[in-house]
Order: sequence, then structure tokens, then C-alpha cells
Amino acid sequence: MGDYRQAYERSMRDPIGFWRDAAEAIDWVRAPERILDDSAAPIYRWYPDAELNTCFNALDRHVEAGRGEQPALIHDSPVTGVLRSYTYRELRDEVAVFAGALRNLGVERGDRVVIYMAMVPEAVVAMLACARIGAVHSVVFGGFGAKELAARIDDARPTVIVASSCGIEPARVVPYQPMLDAALDLAAHRPSRRIILQRPQHPFALGASDVDWADAVRDQAPVDCVPVAATDPLYLLYTSGTTGRPKGVVRDNGGHAVALRYSMKAVFAAGPGDVFWAASDVGWVVGHSYIVYAPLLTGATTVLYEGKPVGTPDASAFWRVVAQHGVTVMFTAPTAIRAIKKEDPEGTLLGGYDLSTLKCLFLAGERLDPETYAWAGARLGVPVIDNWWQTETGWPIAAGPRGLEELPTRAGSPSFPVPGYRVRVVDGSGEDVPAGADGAIVIGLPLPPGCLPTLWGDDERYVASYLSAFPGNYLTGDGGRFDADGYLYVMGRTDDVINVAGHRLSTGAMEEVLASHPAVAECAVFGVHDDLKGQVPRGLVVLKAGATVDPADLVALVREQIGAVAALRRVDVVAGLPKTRSGKILRGTMRGIADGRDQPVPSTIEDPAVLDALTPVLRGDRV
Repeated sequence: MGDYRQAYERSMRDPIGFWRDAAEAIDWVRAPERILDDSAAPIYRWYPDAELNTCFNALDRHVEAGRGEQPALIHDSPVTGVLRSYTYRELRDEVAVFAGALRNLGVERGDRVVIYMAMVPEAVVAMLACARIGAVHSVVFGGFGAKELAARIDDARPTVIVASSCGIEPARVVPYQPMLDAALDLAAHRPSRRIILQRPQHPFALGASDVDWADAVRDQAPVDCVPVAATDPLYLLYTSGTTGRPKGVVRDNGGHAVALRYSMKAVFAAGPGDVFWAASDVGWVVGHSYIVYAPLLTGATTVLYEGKPVGTPDASAFWRVVAQHGVTVMFTAPTAIRAIKKEDPEGTLLGGYDLSTLKCLFLAGERLDPETYAWAGARLGVPVIDNWWQTETGWPIAAGPRGLEELPTRAGSPSFPVPGYRVRVVDGSGEDVPAGADGAIVIGLPLPPGCLPTLWGDDERYVASYLSAFPGNYLTGDGGRFDADGYLYVMGRTDDVINVAGHRLSTGAMEEVLASHPAVAECAVFGVHDDLKGQVPRGLVVLKAGATVDPADLVALVREQIGAVAALRRVDVVAGLPKTRSGKILRGTMRGIADGRDQPVPSTIEDPAVLDALTPVLRGDRV
């Protein structure tokens, strides 16, 4: 067997030994003797008798090992013209001082701190400072609307809120005070204090309970790391798209540190001294895992980019960052690459930059269509690795594990389950389906370290939401299949599988066909109500710059490659698709409008004007 297969089979056969060995990469205050607590199954806890401090593992130990002068964090902000690098020693010192400031305001071990900030180094400092003193941070994406922010404040009940005065985008400044003040008016819980990072682009009018960041850290003595139980929560991260009480995903300290350190080595083939750039936001799980914690736990250099690297000022922004900072591993969403491809289909802008340091491009967050996969690989000349995971898991479920073995990749597939994940594809009764057949993707329990052990304050909801549909398994909510060689194909959320006259059809498969057309830059297919057939698919496509296409040709292409059973009758060419700020296409919102339902526009939408322009199209008017 190859190295990947050996590692995976061992993780299935001997998970205790496998994760005991992986834990040796972490510095423990009290090393684990008991690896897994299954006494409350189906809720499991990893390393229940161990103690550590995540901040120490991310910063202090690298300084103590003699690597204090290595860059830890590069802040690249073209929207403000700021470029700054922090060594491990500098970042540790700033974190230790801010941890003292939090403690002075009454934050103790186990208290929650809500962080509502732009993509600035202080956001990373605040997260690590919470970890340093054993507080639990809950980062809310900067610019989230007041209602969503209020719901998270009420659920987390923070002692302190840390906020920046504004966020900065290429074309505008976004003041945070109106949203933060409105959220606190709506919330039942009142934090005792707010720490405000003043940005010159839009100052914050401080109130009686507010403290200026600069004043909070002035003359503040640094504090040491506080040991916490491995099972203590490190952070809460709320999933998007929920109604009612939000789902607060809990991430523990011990399992999280072990899993992220393992993933950097096994999946991303990144080690100390590498420059890792996850082009995301710290408000999302990718930002938590692969902007902040995983690179720093590894001793790598992480890039924190403020701005939109695609479309403004041009499609070369990605390549400038890679060349300027010597990025070795880049991680972003397929949407970003599709946007670059649309603006620069021939990749001519790549020629202006030395990208020789780049070893690999990882893509995740949405389904990677074969056209984008092929374009990126051909233009960059490096491996393009799809990987699939969720907010709940915190690190990849399936990927091409470059650190274990360089396996061939296949278009449309995130390759194989990562060691630790017992991935299955099952039918409605929970039985495994044969290779090539579609079904629900589930993961056998226990989930590996680093995945959510529960939801904040609600074990019953955790079990009901994730562990009850297929007992003994975690329900991912995604559908897909394995092929005959064991490659996993994730075709989208199971609620995106549509039933047309009794035939279950994958909208992801139709999107794959549409995306293969040389004129198509982006596409979305979703099911809409049909009185006769129950549902029928609708397609929307965005074309590459200067391209034209007859929609009838796209319909014919789907019929040719999937068959008449696909029942796709209509494809519209549109100027843009509505997305959340994290880049996910709002298929559910578009489906609701097309069905004639009142569909509120999510406050996280990137550009509401796009949805407004699409509404008449979705309701039946031709472009």
C-alpha cells in the first residue's frame, strides 16, 4: 500500500494509537494518557485528561525554540496602502499585552469575547489573546447585519466585545458602529465593556462603556499563558443560514490543535518557514483554521490580506501577493479563480510575476468545477487540489493528501477521505450504496479530533441535527458518490438534489456540464416548482468577458451529456449571480424567488443589486 493508504487504514483500525502519535506534535502542560472519552456516546471528547494552551503552541514555543525572528504574520492591505510584517516574537508580545488588557476588563478563563473586526492584525491578536487566558472567542464576520450580530451576542453572552471602527473595501468604507449599536439595542444581553480599534478612515464615537484599543494596551504588562483542559472550548463559530437560535459550533483546544497541525503536514505539505496564504476572512472557518491557527501552530508564515484580491484593481492581485511574499501554498475558493479566469481567460497577467515559490493551489468552500480545475492547473503549472470540509469539521474531510503521497487528482473530485474520517455514501436506510451511485454522505462516529464535539449549550440539538438521521454517523448534509477507484465526488447539498418526475437529479452534475462550455465563467442550477413534474431545473450562466452563446446550445449540451432525463429546458444568461460575502452562491434564495415565495434577502449578500436585477428573470421574464 502507498503511504496514504497505510495512514488511512491505520486511522480506521487503530484511531487511539493514530491520534496518540499525532498529539506528539503539540506541546502539552499535561500530556494525554487517555485519548478518547466515549462514555457519553454519541458525544465524544478527545484527550479528556490533558492540558495545554493553544496560544503557547502558536507563538511562545516557536520563540523559545529560537525562531522568534521569523515572520509569523504578514498584513497586506492594498485598500489602505499598509504592508506590515510581525515576527513571532513581536506577535507574541502584542498578544500577551492585549491579553492583559482583556483581563483588566474582567475577562477570565471560560468567559466569552465577541470579536467584530475587519481584516486587520488586531483581529488575530484578539483571537490569540483570548486563547492565552483561556477565554472563548466568537468571531463574527465584520459587517454582519445587526440582527445576526444580536443573535450571536445573546447566544454567546460575551463579557467584552472587541470591534474595529470600520471595514474598508476597494470602493467604500463600512462603518461598524451603526451595526454594533443596533445589535446591542436588539440583544437582551449587555456586555460589560467594548474595546474599539480606531481606524482613521472612520472613527468610532466612544461611549461610557467603550475603551479605545490604544488606551487599553498603554502601559499594560504582558500576561503568561493559562493552562486549560484539552476539552475546554477555544472558540464558538456560528453557522450561516440558520433560523431561530443560531448554531454555535464549538471547537475545543486539544483536538483542534492536534488536527490542524496534522492537516498542515499531511494534507497541505506545509511546514515551518513556509508562507501560507488562505485568501479568506477571519470571520469564516477557513480564516480561523488556515489564516490564524494552523499556520502558526506549524511555525509557518501566514498572510492576512485586506481587500478583494479579485476584480479590484485587476485580476493580477493574487499573483502580486504570491510573488511579493514568496507564498508557497495558496488556499482560496473556486469562485475567486473563476473570477480571475473571466477577467483574464488566457492568463496573460501571470507572465508579469515570478510565481516560482508556489508549490500548490488548494481550492475549497464550494464545488470545484472541472473547467476551473483545468484552467488553474494549466496556467499555474502546479498541482490544483480540491478539498471538501465544513464549518463543523474545521479541517478537510476529503482532499489529495500531498504531505502523505502525491496521488493523481481527478476533475470534480476532492480525491479521498483524509485519515481519521470514516466517509460513507448511504441510501435512505443507511446502507452503503455501490460505487457510482449517488447517496447521502455521512461520516462514521467518532469524528476525528478538531471536529465539533457539540453545539454551544445544546447537546440535544447537536444530536438531533447531526447524529440522528443515520445513527452511528454524522450527517454532512451533502450528497455524492464514490467512483470505482475510491475517489469521492461531492455533488452539493442534499436539498439541491431535485426530484423530476420521480427521477433524482443532481444539480451539480448539470452545473458541471454548463461550466465545461468555453464561454461560461460561472453557473448555477437549482430546482424550481413545476405543477406536472414536481420540480424542474433552472440554469443561470455568467459569460466570460467578450463571450457570447445561444442558451439553446447550453440546454442541448446538458441533454447530450446527461440525457433528456435531466429535463433542463431553460438557461438564462445573466450579468452576475448573487453570493454571500464568503463567495457561496445563493441558490436557495433564487429558488424561492423563482417559485414565487417571499424570499428575504440575506444581510450577508455581497451585492443586493445583483439579486434585484435577477428577480424578473427568476420569475419568468426573458433577458
